[in-house]
Amino acid sequence: MKISDYIVEYLIKKEVKHVFGYPGGMVTHFMDSLAKYNNNIKAHVLYHEQAVAFAACGYAQTTNEVAVAYATSGPGATNLITGICNAYMDSIPVVFITGQVNSFEQKGNLKVRQRGFQETEIIEMVSNCTKYCKKITNPLEIRKELDKAFFYSLDGRKGPVLLDISMDVFRSEINTDDFYPSANLFYQHKSIKNDDLEKILDLLKKSKRPAILIGNGLTRDNKLFDKVNKIKVPVVSSMLAVDIKSNLDNYYGFIGAYGDRTANFIIAKSDLIISLGARLDIRQVGAKRENFAPESVIIRIDIDENELSYKVHKDEIGICADANNTLEQICNHTNCNTNDWLNVCNKIKDSLANVDSDSTRNLISEMSKKLDKNLVITTDVGQNQVWIAQSLIPSNGQKMLFSGGHGAMGYSLPAAIGAAYALSAPVCSFNGDGGIQMNIQELQTVARDKLPVKIVIFNNQALGMIRHFQEMYFNGRYFQTISSGGFSSPDFKLIAEAYKIRYYKVSSESELVRITDEMNDILPLILEIVLPEETYVVPKLKYGNPNQDQEPLIDRVLYNKLMDL
Repeated sequence: MKISDYIVEYLIKKEVKHVFGYPGGMVTHFMDSLAKYNNNIKAHVLYHEQAVAFAACGYAQTTNEVAVAYATSGPGATNLITGICNAYMDSIPVVFITGQVNSFEQKGNLKVRQRGFQETEIIEMVSNCTKYCKKITNPLEIRKELDKAFFYSLDGRKGPVLLDISMDVFRSEINTDDFYPSANLFYQHKSIKNDDLEKILDLLKKSKRPAILIGNGLTRDNKLFDKVNKIKVPVVSSMLAVDIKSNLDNYYGFIGAYGDRTANFIIAKSDLIISLGARLDIRQVGAKRENFAPESVIIRIDIDENELSYKVHKDEIGICADANNTLEQICNHTNCNTNDWLNVCNKIKDSLANVDSDSTRNLISEMSKKLDKNLVITTDVGQNQVWIAQSLIPSNGQKMLFSGGHGAMGYSLPAAIGAAYALSAPVCSFNGDGGIQMNIQELQTVARDKLPVKIVIFNNQALGMIRHFQEMYFNGRYFQTISSGGFSSPDFKLIAEAYKIRYYKVSSESELVRITDEMNDILPLILEIVLPEETYVVPKLKYGNPNQDQEPLIDRVLYNKLMDL
């Protein structure tokens, strides 16, 4: 059997229905095999390998299944790296397949930069941002390595793997009975130990002001959320988990530098924090980690034991266990009496309800009412991302996809494309006028396949988040971030016409009324939202301040009153 045919049959047996890629010489045999099996597996070509990787990420995030992406050797492989890093940082299971030059062309131990045309040592480049990577020059290894690739992408903390396959391996003919046997691979089931559970339950029983902090490592599970509602403990989240807000009765927002003031105050006043699947990085806890929840006992549950080594408090309790299983066990065995504490949380929420209201946030909240309840929402990186996290009100069932740890501009549009192929249903992609230009070529993918992707562009003719940094820290020298400083954006109406995609422009809440139906139909759409150049994300934490003291600073009388509650 031809090896490239075997790989495609293997993917089909793994129930992979969509593959994302870009053509190139070293993957032509693989492409031809995909064409042979077109009735069972669909291969989608995008227009840049970075977008290929992001589309695979969006597909995996939407389906909770392993996604597959491919590219050729050299620049094709290196163009995948940003998306590979994104999958690694945000725990997204993607199997990347790259072509490599024929094994007899490879430089091996020669001290030359390359021997074959487009030969690049991709394995060395991605070894620090994959869970597993392997160059395959022996066709007998292919079954064993495919087994390992799918296993490692899902085992424990999920993430990307990469197989770099030489062209002569793809075209090899082989008797599959000769394949090397697979290794014995067993998935980790890291249920919480009884002693650890008892420790958590004992601390919960003693706590007067507990809080649950949910991170991206917790799988969305409505049955589990129902149990969380019953124990009546206030819940906050990381930004990547903000789409849980519609599922929880006692949810108070996401924490961190750009987080909700209410959530940050609650954390600051808690005496016990149970963190589940959250990294607690600088954006979440602040630059001075000791300022985060200074009076609280912190319990951290994470399936990745390495994350527990990056401590917030020296005396925190780290437990390596599955977050979903742990939270379920806590809910099954605890009976909290937190009514007084919930009253305090609600007073904080009510006192801060209108502190950061502005026209952009109000417009986004209004847009929430126009979007289908089961929509997948993607954001780019920058002001648009934070505005959506802060102000979009997701319905039960909506997913919000971010590029979190890697923070890659250009993510939203291709991720939305991956989600659209997964769902065959409308997807809403939010972008800034800067980020959309990173992968703007993928408008052709949307137009070509008439994908139901709604592309929203917040256009302030600036790289707004960096512009704000320059205002705060560089005396308003807006170098390369505004039109007079070297940055500019195109006429998006003309762009839409070039790609034959419907286009609308709005600048206020009232104008959204005329596009309600179009936001939920099955055709592509570009919606440009015109904003002034001087746009801001608030609240925003100033370096060194505790999380609850975000800028613009609230009235000191109110601040002290909330801290004294």
